[in-house]
Amino acid sequence: MLAAVFVCAACGLVYELELVALASYLVGDSVTQASVVLSVMVFAMGIGSLLAKRLRCRAAVGFGIIEAALALIGGSSALVLYASFAWLGDSQYALVGFSLAIGVLIGAEIPLLMTLIQRVDRQDAGGAVADLFAADYVGALVGGLAFPFLLLPMLGQLTGALFTGAVNAAAGGALVLWVFRRDLSPRSRWLLVLVNVSVIAVLATATALVDDFERAARRAVYGDQVRVAVQTGVQEVVVTGTDRDSLGLYLDGRLRVSARDEYRYHEALVHPAMNGPRARVLILGGGDGLAAREVLRYGDVRAVTVVELDPAVTRLARTDPALSELNGHAFHDPRLTVVGADAFPWLRADHGRYDVVISDLPDPGITASTKLYSAEFYGLIAEALAPDGRLAVHAGPLGARPRTFWTVEASVRAGGLVTRPYRVTGRYAGLAASPDRGGGESRGREDWGFLLAAPGRAPRAALAPDGPEPRSLRGRELREGARAAAEARLPGLLPSTLIHPRYWEDA
Repeated sequence: MLAAVFVCAACGLVYELELVALASYLVGDSVTQASVVLSVMVFAMGIGSLLAKRLRCRAAVGFGIIEAALALIGGSSALVLYASFAWLGDSQYALVGFSLAIGVLIGAEIPLLMTLIQRVDRQDAGGAVADLFAADYVGALVGGLAFPFLLLPMLGQLTGALFTGAVNAAAGGALVLWVFRRDLSPRSRWLLVLVNVSVIAVLATATALVDDFERAARRAVYGDQVRVAVQTGVQEVVVTGTDRDSLGLYLDGRLRVSARDEYRYHEALVHPAMNGPRARVLILGGGDGLAAREVLRYGDVRAVTVVELDPAVTRLARTDPALSELNGHAFHDPRLTVVGADAFPWLRADHGRYDVVISDLPDPGITASTKLYSAEFYGLIAEALAPDGRLAVHAGPLGARPRTFWTVEASVRAGGLVTRPYRVTGRYAGLAASPDRGGGESRGREDWGFLLAAPGRAPRAALAPDGPEPRSLRGRELREGARAAAEARLPGLLPSTLIHPRYWEDA
């Protein structure tokens, strides 16, 4: 019986973690989503414990039905959440509903198990509680470790949840139908057999169809031209389009690259920072190779280092025909070196001084990226810059999310650098944008906000007179963008730090 408690507890925690992970991916802001899921679920567990009082007189049947319902709802939750996101465009309500339902069912387990365990072992209530919670907590530990290290890498989110549901149904059904078979009437026994077989059959059928479901859902989200879709150890990577002119690169559902206007973004990010010494260049992020393409256009650049967390992105940028053509085959240039590492700990080691640092990282509002927009991170960059070096940072859309932009600017200044903000218009109507590159669904032209920074004095927002001519960016546009950014300044914002991240304050 304690073995069954162990398995059911492991499954219950997997459902919780799966909801948190999928909500962070579909909705964004993992801190908020984890708080919503866990707080709603713990509240619902209390409600479930109270409701279980009515089932104590028929504890065996009640526990069997609850486990079957938990297996079906928990196992199918990932499918339903993803379907809600793909076809309805919103999964927030489904997330809350599943958190409530799963929490109620998990909360109802303990009172019924307490009743059942005392029928097996006539010990005092304190000893029964100790045995029960020991099995429950150890099972939760195993489930919590199995989710990131076994289920996700081996099965993925959808199949992993379905498999967990099947295990849950088998464990709960076996416990009741074997250990407590004498407590069941023939009718109850056949009812539980039918319910558990049906649940396992539904989950097995869904598992067999999950690949077709994923393809249909991806078409609903990304359109009909999905060409590459892989789940790496870091994120989901999707490439759409048939050639370099129609290519779109999505990371965890967020548009990172659109061939229609990526050159506007990368020219505005890179070229102003190249106005000065530029022999050694460091690119943080930028695994798509597009920032490196612009850097390598300068003949006097001797070495470029790209620090990218996900090696699958750089591998795709090197081998995918459309993406490698778009980045000008930058990864085949002998001057370029790729480092697969988290930029924060990598910067803490001494790798020498760089003339230019390009920060081409995901949006600061994405929780995993927040530390890469902190004052401490910019302090590390300041130490890595040469005395006359420059830093360029993509700080989010200035028009759509001004508090985020100026919080990044305050954080750069807190890291010991002097800043020059500027903005460049980019995204056009009809092209879906994202938190990374435009701040939401496009309504006309959007802007990209950037920061130039340097030790000692603010660098000029200007193009290098001895550099290559950008495709569309002009010096006048940079000057006007710097003037517009200065006029839009929000004073008095505090920097974001590791201890006090502030990027969720932008309404």
